[in-house]
Amino acid sequence: MTDVALTIAGEEVYLLAERALYWPNASTLVVADLHWGKASTFRAVGIPIPIGTTSDDLARLDSALLRTGARRMVVLGDLFHAKAGRVASHTLAELRRWRSMAAPVEILLVRGNHDRHSGDPPNDLRINCVNAPAFVPPFIFRHEQADSSEGYGLAGHVHPGLTLVGRGLQRETLPCFLVGSRGALIPAFGSFTGFGNVEPGPRDRAFVVVEGEVLEVPVPVDLSPDAYPTALHEMSQTDPIT
Repeated sequence: MTDVALTIAGEEVYLLAERALYWPNASTLVVADLHWGKASTFRAVGIPIPIGTTSDDLARLDSALLRTGARRMVVLGDLFHAKAGRVASHTLAELRRWRSMAAPVEILLVRGNHDRHSGDPPNDLRINCVNAPAFVPPFIFRHEQADSSEGYGLAGHVHPGLTLVGRGLQRETLPCFLVGSRGALIPAFGSFTGFGNVEPGPRDRAFVVVEGEVLEVPVPVDLSPDAYPTALHEMSQTDPIT
């Protein structure tokens, strides 16, 4: 894994290849938009979605927690996708097994729009839930991005992605971190979420996640096929990310 270290609001943070942000001084891992149970929700209405996305995401989450040693995890909204996914027995069984092994980690959910519809997680998952904004100076944790003079905002919600062009003119949309002067967008952690294309402003910094690496993309975004490292070119010759 190749991560990127930045200083934001006077604090050192790491943009992780697992699609998470780590704040060492507070031993805090920040993730957004897990959308647990989304596949179960689709299956509940007859759409044939394979089982396994929750397991894959939990393995990636374990990787981030193990590599950082974080004692706390903050979820920037949309922990569950819908009520059907929250009560699905297969999903809950997986989450309960995972939580029993990740017991020392304190988890805080800053509620998002999907959480308002799905409801809070079961009590035995031991997840504290609060409404946005949650202030942990110098940061403001929230689901939806909003400017504030009281701190630097960390948000999710839009599932930020950047579309780049590789050799052969194949296009890839990649999860990205978008870091501005007053706030940052965190990529969706869930693997079954899709992307919302974002356009970095002239003062923003953009970082895509690809093949276990976090890579900075020059702003304004250069879409020429030769602008990015070998890892992106190699990926563009394989199956596209969906």
